[in-house]
Amino acid sequence: MTLAPTQPDRAPQPPPAGDYQALTEGCALLDCSERGKLALTGAGAVEFLNGQVTNELDDLLPGEGRYAAFLTHKGKMLGDLRILALGEDPAQPPAELLLDTERVALQALFDMIRRFKVGYDVELHKRTLERGLLSLIGAKSDRVAGVATPLAAASDIEPDESVWLSSTEHANVPITVRGIAVLAIRTDIGVDLLCESADTERLREALLERGAQPMSEAAAECVRVERGRPRFGIDIDQTTIPQEAGLNERAVSFTKGCYVGQETVARLHWKGKPNRHLRGLRLSAPATSGEELRLGERVVGRVGSFALSPVHGPIALALVRREAEPGATVEIGEHGASATVVGLPFASTDG
Repeated sequence: MTLAPTQPDRAPQPPPAGDYQALTEGCALLDCSERGKLALTGAGAVEFLNGQVTNELDDLLPGEGRYAAFLTHKGKMLGDLRILALGEDPAQPPAELLLDTERVALQALFDMIRRFKVGYDVELHKRTLERGLLSLIGAKSDRVAGVATPLAAASDIEPDESVWLSSTEHANVPITVRGIAVLAIRTDIGVDLLCESADTERLREALLERGAQPMSEAAAECVRVERGRPRFGIDIDQTTIPQEAGLNERAVSFTKGCYVGQETVARLHWKGKPNRHLRGLRLSAPATSGEELRLGERVVGRVGSFALSPVHGPIALALVRREAEPGATVEIGEHGASATVVGLPFASTDG
């Protein structure tokens, strides 16, 4: 079953200039606490999950993380997730695996774990309501969070609370922000901060005092679309194979042992050609999620996430059939608008 789009029917407005500047040059603050969160503990946690998801977890150490998908036996996505390895000793196996996923995929992830963990030394814990999650987005996110990469100047952050955080995506480290225990997590556009749910508002106030600017989800989505990162439930769904969405490099290991759906994913990678590709659309006019895309008389896809970018104008993400190659012009819906198919991210298609 294809998930209904979660974006509003009315096309979003472009972010105000100040908001967009905060998202790219400053530090924007977005509350993502509604995302689904689970945890696995026990000596068999890594072994069990490694047999269920697409990426390699066997060598995962505390302070590291991986992005992965979990699939049906036919290789179709049930969801994607961020897997964070937690533990006090970086040389020992993780004491806990924290799983972070889109809320629409949470039940499928929960059901998969409950069904297949039998026989493993694994305990499953619910964390969605117990943990708050605040995202810092923008060039000054490290400074506001109180972290820095080893190459950063220590003078650019608060020295009494600074902690090194690797620049590798999904790296994580415990920190303290104004006396609040927090897990800082590296993202592709900033830093996520995970805390006890009871501390979320205090953490938010502390980050605002440090210079973060509150931001709406719609404004933050503009940056995600520009970067070409698909979102499960909007751009990709249960009909999607990871390679179609361009996820192989980030989410799939082709050297690990068996996992659910591996045969289809490996066969397509080594011998086949995906029928669809995740592409960008440069639109002649605003569009809404779900509208049909036609190449000639043939429907080749539907609009996924849409944004009005201050830099690129009206843009969108879409899974389109392979005949709609970059450079092709597709018609949108029934109102006469059109779009040029481009590669991703959008910045790479600018002249």
